[in-house]
Amino acid sequence: MAVTTRKQLKNDMIEFLTHGEIQEMVERLAKEIEMDYQGKELVMICPLKGSCIFMSDLSRHLEIPQQIDFVQARAVEKKGAIALTKDISINIQGKHVLIVEEIIDTGRTLSFLKQRLLQAQPASLKIVTLLDKPARRQIPIKPDYVGMTIEDRYMVGYGMDSEELGRNYRDIFYFTQ
Repeated sequence: MAVTTRKQLKNDMIEFLTHGEIQEMVERLAKEIEMDYQGKELVMICPLKGSCIFMSDLSRHLEIPQQIDFVQARAVEKKGAIALTKDISINIQGKHVLIVEEIIDTGRTLSFLKQRLLQAQPASLKIVTLLDKPARRQIPIKPDYVGMTIEDRYMVGYGMDSEELGRNYRDIFYFTQ
């Protein structure tokens, strides 16, 4: 089996968003979030692995008090149950919580995570996503802050991967086929 290199993966993709365009979206989202959370402390929850780059950039643009925590969930079976493989460590009861997603696709994992976090009784719970792909939605879930709504394309880069490759790309690409 041949090893796919970074260059080979990019050869099969088309650039969708440049790093500069992504950063403009992140800055806009940060301003919207700051307006809503003025005078409040925010706990940002980052679902691993894909959201870590977006979370880092968003956090640096926010000039409000914030805490960051990480969670990891995975599908136990196709179209079946979701399980946590890493839970949050911050007590979010009575706190303002923001789930930070790089992309919302089917909504299954995000819906599970939202319900799990609501059990901890936060003061509020909202969702921010860089990219929203409603055409693939299996569970009705709507983000509160959206960088861009996109068509049903498989995205790679800026945290999104293809078999763990491409997360480190500064730009976002989609496959030609």
